[in-house]
Amino acid sequence: MIDGHIHIERGEYTLDWINQFVRRAVEMNLDEIWLLEHNFRFEEFVPMYDSVCAKSDFVNAWFHRVGGVKKLDDYLRLIEKVRDEKWPVRIKFGLEVCYFKDFEDLTVKLTQGKGFDFLLGSIHFVNDFAFDHTAELWAGLDVDKIFQSYFEDSVSLAKSGIFDGIGHPDSIKLFGHKPSFALTEYYENLATSLAESNMYADENSGVFRRCSDTASIGIDAEFLKILKKHNVRIVTSSDAHRPEDVGDKIREMEQLVAAC
Repeated sequence: MIDGHIHIERGEYTLDWINQFVRRAVEMNLDEIWLLEHNFRFEEFVPMYDSVCAKSDFVNAWFHRVGGVKKLDDYLRLIEKVRDEKWPVRIKFGLEVCYFKDFEDLTVKLTQGKGFDFLLGSIHFVNDFAFDHTAELWAGLDVDKIFQSYFEDSVSLAKSGIFDGIGHPDSIKLFGHKPSFALTEYYENLATSLAESNMYADENSGVFRRCSDTASIGIDAEFLKILKKHNVRIVTSSDAHRPEDVGDKIREMEQLVAAC
């Protein structure tokens, strides 16, 4: 079993910290874990976030707490240290990158040839709106337009040729918002683009862990069926940000994928 999305951001870049995730993976009978960081943690990516910070005081305060606090080279050195050791589970290292169409070139410049095992592209902002930060930010907004832009941006992400996978591809629903129209056509378009780019979809329990009253476990069942129809690989993941969440609901998600 794979947990394909595990953040290490809450600890120092040490082998002891990595081993805490490994021990939990062994307890959860996982075969493989994919460790990563959010790109916004690194000072090299800070210019990508100027417009989203200008859009919202809430986001600006959040970003200046957590953004640009690390150097990318320090992360790359950790990766090499981990690769020099032997572990009871397979470990891959990657980066989760917020997708902004205007910053594709910068993303390529900062990630190409760095030795990452995978790059995960994710939509966290729609027209600079931080839709997944807090439900209060949705007040007074046009839900239909946000959903439309979200899936259009997701298709652009898939067609960019930069990424190996797309992170939590329907996390737009985490606070329970729904558009007035069916999403089938949007699912089809995104699945087609992912298949053409040979990308995987991140079947992710993190959204449910955050918002269990309004979010489903993993990807919507209709969307899963369409992804499978287009032969898009599904990678189960916890989106853990601490060792104790590694492997969360991986078995349940595997069953959900098999049932579709």
